[in-house]
This record gives sequence, C-alpha cells and structure tokens, in this order.
Amino acid sequence: MAKGLRGCLCTMLLLFCAMQELGCWAMHTPGQGPGLGEPGDPALLAGGRVKRGWVWNQFFVVEEYTGTEPLYVGKIHSDSDEGDGSIKYTISGEGAGTIFLIDEITGDIHATERLDREQKTFYTLRAQARDRQTDQLLEPESEFIIKVQDINDSEPRFLEGPYIGSVAELSPVGTSVMQVMASDADDPTYGSSARVVYSVLEGEQHFTVDSKTGVIRTAVADLDRETQDRYEVVIRATDMAGQLGGLSGSTTVTIVVTDVNDNPPRFPQKMYQFSIVETAPVGTAIGRVKAEDSDVGENTDMTYQVKDEEGVEMFKVTTDSNTQEAVITVQKPLDYESKKVHTVVVEALNKFVDPRFVDLGTFRDQTIVRVSVLDVDEPPEFRPPSNLLEVQEDAHVGSVVGVVTALDPDTANHPVRYAIDRSTDAERIFDIDAKTGAIVTGKVLDRETAGWHNITVLAMEADNHSQVSRASLRIRILDVNDNPPELATPYEAAVCEDAKPGQLIQTISVVDRDEPQNGHRFYFTLAPEATNNHHFSLLDIQVLVLLILTLKRHHKSHLTSEDDEDMRDNVIKYNDEGGGEQDTEAYDMSALRSLYDFSEIKAGDGGGGPGEGGPGRNPASELHALPQWVQSPDLDFSVFRDYICRKVEQADEDLSVPPYDSFQTYAFEGSDSPVPSLSSINTWSSGSEQDFSYLGGWGPRFRQLAALYAGRRGDEDCEES
Repeated sequence: MAKGLRGCLCTMLLLFCAMQELGCWAMHTPGQGPGLGEPGDPALLAGGRVKRGWVWNQFFVVEEYTGTEPLYVGKIHSDSDEGDGSIKYTISGEGAGTIFLIDEITGDIHATERLDREQKTFYTLRAQARDRQTDQLLEPESEFIIKVQDINDSEPRFLEGPYIGSVAELSPVGTSVMQVMASDADDPTYGSSARVVYSVLEGEQHFTVDSKTGVIRTAVADLDRETQDRYEVVIRATDMAGQLGGLSGSTTVTIVVTDVNDNPPRFPQKMYQFSIVETAPVGTAIGRVKAEDSDVGENTDMTYQVKDEEGVEMFKVTTDSNTQEAVITVQKPLDYESKKVHTVVVEALNKFVDPRFVDLGTFRDQTIVRVSVLDVDEPPEFRPPSNLLEVQEDAHVGSVVGVVTALDPDTANHPVRYAIDRSTDAERIFDIDAKTGAIVTGKVLDRETAGWHNITVLAMEADNHSQVSRASLRIRILDVNDNPPELATPYEAAVCEDAKPGQLIQTISVVDRDEPQNGHRFYFTLAPEATNNHHFSLLDIQVLVLLILTLKRHHKSHLTSEDDEDMRDNVIKYNDEGGGEQDTEAYDMSALRSLYDFSEIKAGDGGGGPGEGGPGRNPASELHALPQWVQSPDLDFSVFRDYICRKVEQADEDLSVPPYDSFQTYAFEGSDSPVPSLSSINTWSSGSEQDFSYLGGWGPRFRQLAALYAGRRGDEDCEES
C-alpha cells in the first residue's frame, strides 16, 4: 500500500512540474499590487497587453508526503525581477518559516513537514517582494493559498455504532430491518476517495444490505425466534466505490428477532393429581397447573377454563396474572362419602391470538386434573333439618314433643348421643332422650305464660364428644281453652232511685286469655242469684259485644212533671257513637287498658249463643273477637287516665277540627245517618211518649232491641189502662 501511495505522489509531482514548465499565469489579489488596469490606464499597452505584477503558479501540496527532501510547492515571481538578485522574496502567514520555506532569490517554496488534508485543507500566506538594498517593497503585498491535495488515506468509519435492530419473526423476504451509514474523511469532491459502498461480510445467509443506502433487509422468510432470537451481522463499507485499492471499514449489527404469537399453549402433562380434605371451605385452592408457551411477552398470556359439566359445578379455575398459572379452587362443599375422586378437564388458550397465524393450528390445549377427596372425621348431621315442633299446653309432663335425628356422615357411622344446651333451656322445661333424640316435656306448660320456646339440641359422637353439631328448635305451645272469660276491668255501677225503666246502667266488656281460632264468642246471662231480681235485666247485643244492664219496669209513686223532664240521668256517654247501620265495629275500651299497646285496636267479634241461627242471633262472619288482656291486681290504671287527658289536651289545642279524641256530644250527629238518633237528649217528653216500633225496620241487628222497647211500651199501656 505504501508503494502504491509513493507512486501516486511521484505522478502528481511530475504533473505539477510539467504544468510549471509549460506555462505560468499571473495571480492578482484585488486592491493589492499591480494588476489589470482600468480603461485609459497607462499600464494598458498597445495590443491589449497588461503589465504584470506578481507571477506564480496555483499552489498545491500533496498530503502525507513521506520523502526525505523538502516537497516543492511552487514559485512566486515578480515581473520586475531582472534575475540579477536585486529582489528579495519573503512570505508570512500560516506555516511561514516552519512548514513552508521560500528561497529569497528564486521565490521557490518548499514544504518541510508532512501535511494531512483531513486536519487542514489549505494554508493562507502573504508574499512580499523587497529591494535587497533598501528593503523597500517593490510590489504590494499579495495573499495566496496553498491547498493540501487529498489522497485516499482515510478508510470509511461507522460513527453511530454499535447498531442494534429488530425484525419480527416470519417476516417476508425484503423486510427492512434498519439502516447503517459510514463516513469517509477524504475529500468527497476529488476523485472517489470518499465514495463508499456497503456489503455483508457475515450473516449473508439471512440478511442483505443495499450497497448505496446501507439499508439492511431480510433475505429469508422463515426467521424463527424460538429457534434463534438474534443474529450478529457484519457490514463492510469500502471507499473508491469498491474498486481495487480502496480502503474499507466494518461494523457489527445485532439484529433481534421479535416474537409473534405463532405457538399455541401446551400442557407439559396430560394429567395432574391433587388431593384435598372434604372439610375444605369454598374458595380453598387445590393446586396449580400451567401450560407452556414458546412465545414471550403478552403472547404467553393465558386464560383457563373448566370444560366438563361436573368440574364447572364443583370447581373454579382462575389465572394468576403474574405467573400465568391456572389456580383451581373449590366452588362447592366436598363430601368424601358422596364422591371420593373428581375428574376435571382444564383448557388453556391464548388471550391474544394473531389472526395471521390461525392457520398454524388450534391455539388451545387441554389436560385432566384428578382431585382426590380425603376423609375427615365430621360431626353428626341433623336429618332432616326441621326446626319447628308443636305441643299443646295441657300436655302431661313427659309427653313427647318430637324426635330429632342426626347421623354420623363418616364411613365409620359412629353412634350418636343427644343433649339439650341448657343455656337455652335453663328452667329445664324440656328433656331429651340421649339415645333416641326424643324431646319430652319436663314441666307443665302454659301458653299464656310463654307461647314459644327456642332451644338448642346437641348431637355428638358417642366416643368423641368433640365432634358435635347444633340444631336450633322452635317449639310452639298450642292453646287449649283452659281460661274462663274475665271482666276487662272491675266494674261498679250506680243508678238513681228515680231511674226510668229501660235506662242503660252499665256496659260490660270481657276478655279471654286463651287464643281464639276464629275469634272469641261470649254468652252472657245473669247469675242464678240475680235471676230472681225483677228490677234489672241483661241485654246481650252480639254486634256491640256489650252487656247492657237495664232497669225493668217497676212501680213507683207519682212522678212529678219536673222529674219527667229531668234528663240528667239519661245522658249516655260514648267514645264513638258509630256510623249507623253500616258500622259493624264498635270501639273497645279494653284496648286502652292494654299494658303493651296504646294504639287503637279494633274489637273482635262477639259471639252468638246456643242456637246461633235462631232469632236475634248474628252470623259468625259478623262477630269480632275482643283483644286478650290479663287482669292483674297490681295494675295501675292511672296511665290510661293520663293518656286520655293528653289526647283531650291535644284536641282542645287544635281549633280547626272537632275534638275526636275527647267525649263527643250529640248536638250534631252528621248528615249521612240514615236513621234518627237514639239519644234521649233530643227527647223532651217522657219515655211514654216515644214509639220505638220503627226499630224493627232497621234489620235483624235491632230486632231484639225493638222487641225490648216494644215490650216495655206494652207494659206502660197496660198500667195506664
């Protein structure tokens, strides 16, 4: 290579010398020294010849000169030089006196050092011509340039390396991977020293490179990341357009083959086996399985599912997003005695499927998971789980209420023993047979005291009491008619001595502590000792469910007219008079006496007597039961009095409505009543002047009342006659 460079330099030197011998030309720097004159300038000679000033060649110096003698560069010369040595030539500027030396007499310039065009391409100097005797300038100072001539001494270099590119596997032939570029420090304007071409030194089996642009492309279509995921390709750049003798440089390009989803998931095994105890709660993880995928990244993301019906019912499978494993968990309680082994079909499939590769096969796989259920000593189980028993309240002590049954679910089927949790039956109202589970009464029952009992029954293995189960039982005490009717409250009646026959003395309400099935029906009669008393009678009005004690007809001495007109004893006070014939519900004052509820409770049906279908009796559907109330001698009825007083005060404060919660007067009965009032307030004459025969037209409900008043009227007529 050095030999070729030396020959090249010699050739160039000979060329320069020939040019110098063949002719020279004048160089002129504008504004400096003599040159071409303006029109009319005396310097312009006949025939157009111009007076010359500085005369020299175009100066070039070849870089990288390796000779032992100084390298001739060129010659500066003034046309005033007669050749007698009277002119002294000097230079100044870049490299003057060091790199470049001049012969003061001849003006020859030589380079004394090796020059490198890649470091400096040209030098700027100034030339002077002086009188050797006076040192005066004979020519104006002129600037000239020495260019460093390029030779091909720099190889191409890849300055942007190292290079790393990527291409997807299975890409078609000619797919662009990346571009590389080399630079050459030689002069791109001179010759071909900087003209670079590219080629592949290593890896040409799989990749190619464009010789001009440096673009690397795939050479095959079957790049497989799973076989080889990267390639090291060596690219060479050669100057001189690739001709012989050109310089070259190379670089290594790493090409990474990226993944595509071209591989389906595959289970390493076709069967997996796990075991779990039968008492494992729902949600317990049984085990993990994983399908392998040769792809990478999101192309390995899996979803798992149970494919068989039995498995779907008993087990659940989820995907661990971190490990891409299938996590199998219990979805329903297991039972060793029912089924000891479960077979589950688990399927794995890719979450992201590339439609370009679906023709490569099915992107899913299946495996079988066998789950063995391990037996555990379990407590007895109640069968069936009925929790409601009933017993009548008059049942004798020791009567059987019901039987509970529990069995050991284990294969061993151990005997079971029963007991009652006494924290739920501290009074020992019930007992249980330890072997049979029969529940019997331990004490006399009373529904009116406690209508329900909640107890807990224990069932345990006979030889292992730690294996115990509990069952809650609700025992309902059924009512029997073991309580007579009672007065709702103690009654004390008073009557004036001048009371008139038929006058209402007292209304009586009764209650029964027993539980009515269809509502209580009460029948009222006077006590035997009162049947001989002819002064009083008892009226049982089953619609009203009231006992009305009335005065019978009695003889009296003369009543003055003032007594006849005195109506004070005839004023009857009601809480609610009702709505006429359509009102079938009377207000029961016993509701106010309830210790438990002060809300308005509608009264129940009254009962008919024996011979319910007879005259004066009402159908059972029209009867209502009175609310139950248990009278106690310790009750304080002041609470009712206070309650009523508060209601009266509230009504009095509201001036916009009638005092419905207070005692009502009969001054206004409304406009919708189809019948006249029964109140004696509007009656200004004596009872003998009233005619109650119209009551018979009010329907069967008032027939007995009409008969009563009609009878009294007949008695009065007889006495008057």
